[in-house]
Amino acid sequence: MKTYRARKSLLILAVALAAVFSAHAADNAPATAPVQKTVSVRVLGDNKRMPEVNLEDVTVKQGKTELQVTNWTPARGDRAGLELFILIDDAADSSFANQINEIRSFVTAQPETTSVGVGYMRNGTVQIAQNLTKDRNQAANSVRLTLGSVGAFGSPYLSVMDLMKRWPSSDNRHEVIMITDGIDRAGRTRVYRGLLDISPDVNSASLVAQKSGTIIHSIYTHGVGRRGRNFWEITNGQTSIARLSDETGGESYFLGTASPVSMKPYLDDLQTTLDNQYLIEFHAVSGKKSKLQSVKLNTAVAGVELNTADSVWVEAK
Repeated sequence: MKTYRARKSLLILAVALAAVFSAHAADNAPATAPVQKTVSVRVLGDNKRMPEVNLEDVTVKQGKTELQVTNWTPARGDRAGLELFILIDDAADSSFANQINEIRSFVTAQPETTSVGVGYMRNGTVQIAQNLTKDRNQAANSVRLTLGSVGAFGSPYLSVMDLMKRWPSSDNRHEVIMITDGIDRAGRTRVYRGLLDISPDVNSASLVAQKSGTIIHSIYTHGVGRRGRNFWEITNGQTSIARLSDETGGESYFLGTASPVSMKPYLDDLQTTLDNQYLIEFHAVSGKKSKLQSVKLNTAVAGVELNTADSVWVEAK
């Protein structure tokens, strides 16, 4: 009888201690905030069928901490909404005329769930040729010849920031296709010139894009003027747009230092990217201040890679 009572007392004590430790752990658990971002799923190699990727196949880490993934939804059906802006650098040279019909065909082929806008980058701003619309023919007809002039303050990075800051928030995906040589002709704060001379505005544009959840794709096209003929400037411009696209989860296309003979292969590949995107939701560890937090996504599905922005905006708790 005494043994039974002793065992019962020990059991009650163990349960009480477990409750205390559980409450203590809950009080000391790091604060988290729900976030959402867009992920592009690509198959490695050519001519391979896209496999099914499910929630349990995806992991998210913030530093060494594995985060709880709460939702993994294909960007299809009622979640297929996409707002796609095509930004064309007015500093592009006359060879851009060869690409106009291909861009128009790309626009008219967009699904009904996609709204398309067209703008021209000039003077560090965006001249809107067509606001976001689901009238694809109207958007396609707004694509025109470039002026072949940089304007007084030519920077594609200031221009794309101008667009993002004016872009109303929505539940749709926000993506940009920048067609530019990537050369920052404003050159506001450069201290030297040479290879890897990347404008600080590239970093600023990347931060704005990641904070707003905007994906920026880029296609190189040859620009006008002395800088447009300079190998160093061309190389730095390509490096800059490639970095901006990589950090924001986009694709970047260029081949050598000349304009592409055809943009259709690039646009076709971009369409594959747009058609295979998911919306992921997870709880990120928040800090004392709202800020961008670096996260890394991986999948257990063989032959598949996930492409997304380097960071996500996490609200303070």
